[in-house]
Amino acid sequence: MPLTFKRDKVFWTVALQSIVINFYLGGFGPAQPLLRADQGTSLTVAGLHGTAMGIAAIFAGFSVPHMVHKYGRHKTIWIGVNIFSVGVLMFVLGPNVGFTLVATFLTGFGTSTIISNMVTILAQHYKSAAALAIPQTNAIGSVGYVFGTLIVGLLAGTTISWRYGLLFPLPIALATYLYSRDKQAPVHIPHEDGRQRGKLPMQYWLACFGFFCSISSEFTTTFWSAALLRDRVGSTAAISTICIVSVGSGMAVGRWYAGILLKRFKVDHQLAAVIALQFISFIIFWFSHNLVGSLIALFGVGLGISTQFSLSSVRLITLSNKKPDLAIARSSIAAGLAIGLAPFMLGVLGDHLGISRAYLMVPVLIAISFAITLWIPSKIDSLTA
Repeated sequence: MPLTFKRDKVFWTVALQSIVINFYLGGFGPAQPLLRADQGTSLTVAGLHGTAMGIAAIFAGFSVPHMVHKYGRHKTIWIGVNIFSVGVLMFVLGPNVGFTLVATFLTGFGTSTIISNMVTILAQHYKSAAALAIPQTNAIGSVGYVFGTLIVGLLAGTTISWRYGLLFPLPIALATYLYSRDKQAPVHIPHEDGRQRGKLPMQYWLACFGFFCSISSEFTTTFWSAALLRDRVGSTAAISTICIVSVGSGMAVGRWYAGILLKRFKVDHQLAAVIALQFISFIIFWFSHNLVGSLIALFGVGLGISTQFSLSSVRLITLSNKKPDLAIARSSIAAGLAIGLAPFMLGVLGDHLGISRAYLMVPVLIAISFAITLWIPSKIDSLTA
C-alpha cells in the first residue's frame, strides 16, 4: 500500500462532506436519552429512530446504483446532501415521535447516499492509496462528530433546546458546495450498458456479513453508551452525552494515524487488529463502574471502530469482481439492516433485562466480524473502480 497520497480538491471536498454528516451523527446518536426524555418514550420506542435510519440505508442501497448511472457519482452525492439537509430541518422542528422518525429516515437516506459515493469516488481517484485516503477523510469528519456531541451535550445543560445544535452542518454543507463547484467538470454520460448489476461473489457476501456485524457493534455502542454510563455511574443525561466525545476522539485519532502506524500490514491484518482493539476496550468499558475508566475504555473503543468502515469497504470493493458501485450500494443495505436492527434489539433487551446485560450482545458481534475478516482474505494489492 502506498505510504503517501496528494490531498487535493477531491480529498477536501469529500472530507468536508464527511464533517457535515458526522456532525449530525455525533449529536444524534448519543442524544437518544435526551430525545427519549423530551418525548417520554421507552427504550424500545426511542430505538425506532435507529430503525428508521437503517430502513433509509436499505432504500439508499437499492437507489444509489440507479442514481449514479443517471447522474454520476459527484452529482448523486450532492442529491444526498440536499435530502439530508431537509431531514435535519424536520428533526429540529418536529415535536413528536412520528415527525422525528420521518426526519430520521430522510437524514439516514441522505447520509447513506453520501457515504456510498464518498467511498467509490475516493477508490476511483486514489486507486491503491484508497485504504489510506478514505480513513483520513473520515478522520477529518470525526472532528464534526466530536463537536456535534459536545454542542448537543452543552446545550442539554441550558435552557436552549439541544436540537438547535444539529443545525450547524447546514452552513458547512453550503460552504462546501460553493468550494467544490467546477464549471469545467466533464458532463456525466450514462454508461451504455446501464447501471452496474448482476451477481456478486459468495466471498463478497460473507465479507459483507462481517461488515454487518461491525456496523451493528458500532451503532449499538454510539446509540446506547450514554445510557449505560448513566446506569453505571449515575451521571446526568447531559454529562453522559458529553462523555461520548471519548468515542469520537478515539475515532478521529485512529482514522488519521492507524493507516500510518499499520502501513506495513495488509489491509486484512489492519482490520483484524482494530477489531481486536475494539473488543478488548469494550470489555473494559462493560466491566468499569468508574467514570474515568469508562472514558478511557470508550476512547479505546473509538480507536478500534475508527477504520473498520473504510477498510471493510475497500475489502468489499476488491471482492466485488469490478463492480464498485454495486458493491458499496449492497453494503449500504447491510449497514441499514445493522443500524435498524441492532440498536432496536438492544433497546428491547434493555427494557427487559437492563441496559447492562443487554450490552453483552456487542462483544459477540465484534467476535464474529473478527473471525470473518481472517476467514475471508481480500489479498489487496490495488484498487480499480
